[in-house]
This record gives sequence, structure tokens and C-alpha cells, in this order.
Amino acid sequence: MAYGNRLEKRDKVTFPLLILGSLLSVSPMTMSAQTLADRLGYPSGTKLVIIHGDDLGETHAVNAAAIKALEAGSINSASLMVPCPWFPEIADYARSHPGADFGLHLTLTSERVYYRWGPVAPADKVPSLLDENGYFHHDWDKNQHINPKEVEIELRAQIERALAMGVRPTHLDSHQYRLIVNGKDLFDVMVRVAHEYKLPVFVTRDWFADHPYLEASLGPDDIVLDHTVTIGPEVLPEKWAEFYISALKNLKPGVTEFVIHPGFDDEELRAATRERSTWGSGWRQRDFDFFSSNQFRQILAQENVKLITWRELANKVTRK
Repeated sequence: MAYGNRLEKRDKVTFPLLILGSLLSVSPMTMSAQTLADRLGYPSGTKLVIIHGDDLGETHAVNAAAIKALEAGSINSASLMVPCPWFPEIADYARSHPGADFGLHLTLTSERVYYRWGPVAPADKVPSLLDENGYFHHDWDKNQHINPKEVEIELRAQIERALAMGVRPTHLDSHQYRLIVNGKDLFDVMVRVAHEYKLPVFVTRDWFADHPYLEASLGPDDIVLDHTVTIGPEVLPEKWAEFYISALKNLKPGVTEFVIHPGFDDEELRAATRERSTWGSGWRQRDFDFFSSNQFRQILAQENVKLITWRELANKVTRK
């Protein structure tokens, strides 16, 4: 279908330029910067990794896979999509597992064609965020006017709902990186809200060269990761494990977040994501399978990679 094809093109062109930055050459700014691991007092050259599951709350299949991965130690961090239909399920799990490292995946778009969600705030308070049917927009076109004041209203509503349902988030990040890549005004809203709630924001030095306003908007007390790794649509299914093995073997010193998308390739997730394969049910099953494998654990040991969570980062930075 035409709409699905347009979304497919966006996935292949826009996001890989951002999310694969950690596997490309490092800018002089990154090379000269003190790594977060250095700041935390780890020995020079230490490689710290967060294995972070995205999109919890989106479907039951995503929740079930993420919970299994968390309990097996395959991932050690995740973030929750408050506006999504299956958020109450994962919020209940978070409430009963207060030690789990759960952030909020601040969500302002509803990218699937048949599986949709809308705002937590009243619709009349955030009209620029909504399409003609009252859902979040599928995408933000270049001429789309997204009102930063309405974004702030919605972000606060999402955080307040999570808190009211017993979630105690350890950090904030942005669904589809919308609050990262769409200009200083929106990023400043995210940072302002994060500071008010005393939560770190997922941002990495890898992004500073393409989006210099990120660094300009952050203060000396903000946590900035050194690198990030996420697989892109150009990686063939049969090359999935090879991509991750290469990324782990070529880790740079500092703190790297692997942003992955665990899920079970079942009837529910296939239906929810059926209009396109990117970030779909097969994709999510492959992510779950690799990070649940003995091969992944062996590589961590071989490369002397240490795992860390957002909770640990925030605690250590605050103590310092």
C-alpha cells in the first residue's frame, strides 16, 4: 500500500543516519571528550554497556518478550510507552519490580497504519500533535507545525500517568528520537521536563556533530552517554547476529547503549505491524533471540564488557 511504502522509505533513509553513528568514524569532538566511564571513575579503556529494550507497552508480545529477557539478564534496562494500549500491563510489572531499570519512552507519534494510539493529555490541549482522527500523527512532515508548549503538556501528562500507576522511572528517552532530531525547541522541552522530575535523558556524544544544539542545551551535571548502537533496516535477517557481534567486538571505551526491540513473532505482533517489516514482529524476534543466546553472553565475557544501568549511572553521578 502507498502509505506503508512511504513509511518504509522513511525508516530506511532517515533513521539509519542517526542510529548507526556509533559504528562510523568518531568525530574529533568525541575523541577529545572525557568519556562517561572516566567521569564515573572507571579505569581508562573500560567498556560499559546498557542493553536497553525499547517500546514496552506497545503490545503484549513486546511486554512478554521484554519481561523474559529482563528476568534472564538478556537486557538490563528498558523504557515504557505510556500512551500505548498495553502500558497498564507493563506498569503493573514495574510496580511489582521496583528494582528494575525502567525509563519512559516519551511518545508523540503513532507510526503504524492499523494499530494506533493517542495522547494522555486532553485532546483539546494538544491539537498540533493529533491527526484528523484524534491519534498521534503517523509521521511529522517537514512542514508539520508541532507546538512545543503542547509537547510539554503531553510529556508531563505521560510522566504523571506513569507515576500515578506506580512506575518510578530511572530515565527518559524519545520514541523515534523525535525530541532529539527535530530541533532545539523540542529538545529543550524534554530537558526542562527531565530536570524538573530529576531524571536523566538518553543522549549520546555520537549525535552532537549532526545536532549541535544537543550539547548546547545540556549542563555539566547532565549524563551524556558516549555511544549508541541500533540495528538498521539495511541489515539482512541472516546478518543479524553478525551485526551485533561486530558491534560488540568493536566497542569503544566509555558507556554505550544498545537500543534493541525485543518481541515475540506471534499472531498479535504480526497483526499490529503487518503493513511493513521494519521494527516488525520478525525484527523483534531476531533481537530477542540474539540477546538471549549463549553466544551473546560469551562475547561479553571475551571482550571484558561490563554491564551498567541507568539507575547505577544516576546514582554514581549524583554521589560525585
